[in-house]
Order: sequence, then C-alpha cells, then structure tokens
Amino acid sequence: MMDLPWWGYVLYTLALTHITIAAVTIYLHRHQAHRALDLHPVVSHFFRFWLWLTTGMVTREWTAIHRKHHARCETPEDPHSPQIVGIRKVLLQGTELYRQEAKNRETLERYGYGTPDDWVERNVYSRFSSWGVVLMLAIDVALFGPIGITIWAVQMLWIPVLAAGVINGLGHYWGYRNYQTEDASTNIFPWGILIGGEELHNNHHAYASSAKLSARWYEFDIGWVYIRILSALGLAQVKRIAPRLKLDPSKPVPDAATLQAVITHRYEVLARYAKAVKRAWRHEVAWLKERLPRDGIRVDPAAVKRWLLRDQEELGTHEREKLHLVLRYSRALETLYCMRQELTALWRRSSLSREQLVKQLQDWCQRAEQSGIAQLEEFSRRLRCYA
Repeated sequence: MMDLPWWGYVLYTLALTHITIAAVTIYLHRHQAHRALDLHPVVSHFFRFWLWLTTGMVTREWTAIHRKHHARCETPEDPHSPQIVGIRKVLLQGTELYRQEAKNRETLERYGYGTPDDWVERNVYSRFSSWGVVLMLAIDVALFGPIGITIWAVQMLWIPVLAAGVINGLGHYWGYRNYQTEDASTNIFPWGILIGGEELHNNHHAYASSAKLSARWYEFDIGWVYIRILSALGLAQVKRIAPRLKLDPSKPVPDAATLQAVITHRYEVLARYAKAVKRAWRHEVAWLKERLPRDGIRVDPAAVKRWLLRDQEELGTHEREKLHLVLRYSRALETLYCMRQELTALWRRSSLSREQLVKQLQDWCQRAEQSGIAQLEEFSRRLRCYA
C-alpha cells in the first residue's frame, strides 16, 4: 500500500483523469467518431481498455450518440442539446441523457458503423461494461487503502461532469464563436487543457473531421499536441485538419478558386459578415430606438440584432414580420440582411453550375462595393481576395 503526501494523491488523480480525457478526445472523438486520424492498433486498444477501466463506456454507443448529435444538432432528435432540453438538464443529467440514447437501437445501428467488433469487444468490453470500473476500484483501494475510494469516485465523476455536462452543455450555451455555424456551438475557453482541447467546441463543429481543434493563434489544443507526438513516434496518422484560409490581394474579381474558398470557409465568412452587421447596427440602433416607439412599433432591439444574423427560414412568421417592419427604417440594415441571404444561397444552390455561381459571386461583390455601406464594402474587398 502506498503512502503519499496529500498533493501526491491529487497529482495521481489528475494524471489518471487526464489520461481518460485524452482517451475520449483522441480515441473516441477524433479517431472513432470522425475518422480524423488513424491510430496504431496498440494505442487504439490501450485507449479502449483504459476507457473500459475508468468509465465503462462502450465505443459503439459513444460513437453513435456523438454522430447523431452532429447529424441532428439543436433539434428534438439531438441526444443532448441544451437549446432543446435546457442547460440545467444537460449539466446535471448529461449521463442520464447518454444512457437513455444508448438504449435506442436505431441510433446504434444507423450511426455506430465502423466501430470495433472483435472478440474482446463482444465478450468483455460491451458485454461486461461495468466490470472495468469495479476493477479500477479494487486497484485504487489496493494501492491507497480507504482514500482510494475517494480517488476512484473522482475518476468516475470526471467524464460525466466535464464531458457529458460541461462540453455537451456549456459547449452549446455559453462562450465565444469563431465560426457562424448553423448550431449553437461555442468555444468555452481558448486553452484546451483540462478537457483535452474539447473546450474549442465551436471550432470542432465548423470542421468536424479535423484532428486539430484549435484555429486561432491564441488557442491551444493539448489533444493535438498528443496526436503530434504519437504521429512522430509512428503511432498515429493524421488524415484531415481544417483548411487554412489564403488571401490573394491582387485579385481584381472573384474567380472559381474564390468560390471554392468561400464555400469551404463559409462559417468563417458568416462570422466576419456578422461582425460587419454588428458594426452597422451600432450606427443605426440609437436612431431606431428613438424612431420606432414614436411610430408605435414595439420590438426588442437585441432580438432584432439576433434576427439579422439568421437565415430567413429559421425565423418564425411573427419574427419575420417584425424584422421586415424594422428594416423599412434602415436602408443599411435592410441591404445587409438581404445581401446575407444572397451570400448563403451561394453554397445552397446545388442545381447551378460552377460558372453560374462564380458569376453570382462576382455580381454580389460588385453590388456590395457600390452599396455605400462602409462595413459591407470592406467585407466584400476582403472576400474577393479568398484564394
């Protein structure tokens, strides 16, 4: 039996829980769910064994539930969306939501493809999923005596609290956004250390198949550091990372490469457009707050700003009516709103040829730069430099 100072027990617990977090983000998330990298069989099986030992999670169940989350994000079919079931429920009952969805055979059959199905998986990890955590309890008690029970309890709470609760909850409720994705995903914190890089959740939803979750110079993804180390040792092979945006200031007009770059980086395009809208809003809001009540129009300015950044079909009938009523008072905001709808249509009109889409993008940029709206002109000049 080991006798450690108090900080020794803390370091031991943090080390073990961090290995568990690494196993979740590298093996379950980036390798199994999204196929962003390949792992050496030895590394893959170590992570699989460790997760059985410390969480009791089944690879097929976790993978299927996460894939369904991406496919049905922020809808009633999303297994754990705080936008649907509420932040409190996801934070406090995230594990229960996971277990409930794991009983859905349709989810497992539709989204659980490509996961391990060998003898060990069928006869040990899946069949006796709870035996691993019991073995972990025995190991902790054998090593440390009664305090081992506390260490084990922390291990058992680590994933339910940080992954099932914080990532699935706060990661779709609070934080900052680099990309204007179609869901409510956010980056909780720019330094992804405690939860292995999963803190950068908005980045992940923008480029789900990327093995690297950090996107800005100030962001840090410790999971990516571990992947690079495994890759250097020949134990992992990265298949995909998010594409990097390139700009060519010499472009006079958008071309086919510009169109492709706009489509590839569409979530970043929308995020930059949102900043342009917000700058224009600051110029207009004081005048609107004065004029609208005078004309008997009651509307929440904060709601109007949110509506400006959403697609028209996402708004309810009442919201659309209110928004169009307000837009009649501001030519700049009306133009920005309409131009946003046209911009998003570029990557939705699959029936048009590439040449037609390039022509529409050229026309869009020309009208934007002749709009007389400084924010829109600046945005367009940068957009046509995409290469």
